[in-house]
This record gives sequence, structure tokens and C-alpha cells, in this order.
Amino acid sequence: MLVSVIFAISALLTLLIKNIAQKHAIVDTPNARSSHTVATPRGGGLAIMIAFFLGISYLFFTAQLSTGLYSALFATLPIIAVSLLDDIRPQSVRIRLSVQLLCSILALYALGGVTQMNLGIVLLEGFWVNILALLMLLWLTNLFNFLDGIDGYAASEALFVALGAYFLFHTEPPLYLAAATAGFLLFNWHRASIFMGDVGSAPLGFIIGVFALHESSSEHFVGWIVLVSLFLFDATLTLVRRLRNHEEIWKPHKKHMYQRLHQWGLSHSDVVLLLMRYNAVALLLLWLFTPQYYWLVLLIVGILFTIILHIVDRKKAFE
Repeated sequence: MLVSVIFAISALLTLLIKNIAQKHAIVDTPNARSSHTVATPRGGGLAIMIAFFLGISYLFFTAQLSTGLYSALFATLPIIAVSLLDDIRPQSVRIRLSVQLLCSILALYALGGVTQMNLGIVLLEGFWVNILALLMLLWLTNLFNFLDGIDGYAASEALFVALGAYFLFHTEPPLYLAAATAGFLLFNWHRASIFMGDVGSAPLGFIIGVFALHESSSEHFVGWIVLVSLFLFDATLTLVRRLRNHEEIWKPHKKHMYQRLHQWGLSHSDVVLLLMRYNAVALLLLWLFTPQYYWLVLLIVGILFTIILHIVDRKKAFE
């Protein structure tokens, strides 16, 4: 019942935000990096965040969610605030990164620190693991922002990751993230009538990172990495390749795999549905393997992604 309520709240809020954004000209105007051709309202991700936090607050106040995880998730609020401001009036990279760093530290503190990362074949231990956790949160926060570039893509990825986690790990909070994201996705599927904006993409990555780190010492941790591997591999490998090409990596570009598929001639919907098939394979493998072998699944999907990337490179060169 609550899942349906969260879905409905998200959908209704998305419509409300769309009308407000249109009225106040809070729109995403096409530029050289854009994959859309008409000015489109943005900021719809705020609907996802409000609906999600209503859901997990219900879990917390009914004693179904730990204080540590609830507090760590609430560390997202400053990121939501600065990202909303950025959607209305662009903020400097320094301000946004500073807020993300502060929120990451607060989240790790709320979780009691992360001194173990169970990677299946190796267990990383020690206080220094907190540094890895901090970098992971920062990277996930920003890679969702990087890959929110075509209709329905970031929302579909978040929906998949959240549903996959609920299905595999039988943990309820991700289900509410899925419901909130689905309500927004109704209006973000191609042709999108509203974009999620930074207020949606950055917090989504952060929240998924918090969920994953909450289980960093369990065998499920690698499963979380597998679930988000599509975005993780694309963003990381694109960054590495641009560094190897001696490019100025802080400048906008259109070299992510999903962007090159679109440039090749596939529609927004075709690209999303195609890449969600990779996710479907990843989920199937996680279901077939026991958690102690999730590291092997990560290796398999890494090979699969490499093959897909090679095919994309032949269709649309990395240039």
C-alpha cells in the first residue's frame, strides 16, 4: 500500500514541479552537449526525493529502519539543496563538491565508519577503508549526474538498481526509492516533458552509495557494485580514456557510451532499452550465483561491458 502512495506522491509532485518550472522559466536549454532539441523543464528529481524521504521516514518512525542508516540517508539533504539551487541558477563546482564532501563525511559518521569492504575474494580492513568509501560516495554522486543525458536513462538505472536490491537482498528501503523514481519516470520517458536535473541525479547516486556502504562488510556489497556497474563502468572508463587522450576532463563532452549510441542513430528509448538488457543479464547472474561468488559475477559483467564497448567503438569512434 505504502509503495503505491509513494508512487502517486512522486507522480503528482512531478506534475506540480513541471508547472512551476515552466512558469518560472526553470528549463534546460539545448546546447552543444545536449541530446534534446527543445527547452524542457527541469528539477523533477525533487519529486523523487520528497516521496522517497516520506517513505523511509515512515519506516524509521515505525521502528523498521535503523537510526544509523536513516541518519546517513538524511545526510543527502544538503546535496539536494545545493543541487536544486544549481538547477535554478548554476553554482560553482567548488561549492557543489564541498557540499558533497561534507555530506559524505556525515553519512560515513552516521554509519559508524566503514572499516571493512567485503569484495568476496578479499576483505579490505582498516581505518583507511573509510577513504575508499568517501571516494566511492563522491564518485557515485557525480557519475549519476554525468550519465543523466538522455530521456529516461538515469531514472531507469536508479529504478533497476533499487528493484534489484530489493529482490536480491530483501531490504525494504530501496523499494521506496524504486517507487519514487517510477512516479517521476512516467514523465521522463522519451519524449520527456520534464528532466530530473541535478536535484535528482546527484542525490540518487549518493543514496545508492549509502545503501551499498551500509552493507560493506557483507557479501551483498559486491552485489550492489554489480547492480550499478553499467554506470560505474561507463563513467570510469570514459574518464580514463579521456585522460589517456590528454583531454581537459573538466570540459563538457559527448563520449559516454550512451551518448555515442545516440549519435550512431538510436533513439533515446532504444538506447535505454538496449542498455537495460545489460542490467537484466547482471541481475540474472546475481540471482543464479550465491553471494560468495558475486565477485565472479562482477568479473563476468566486466567482460560483457568490454565487449559491448568494443562494438560501440566500431559503430561510433571515441573521438
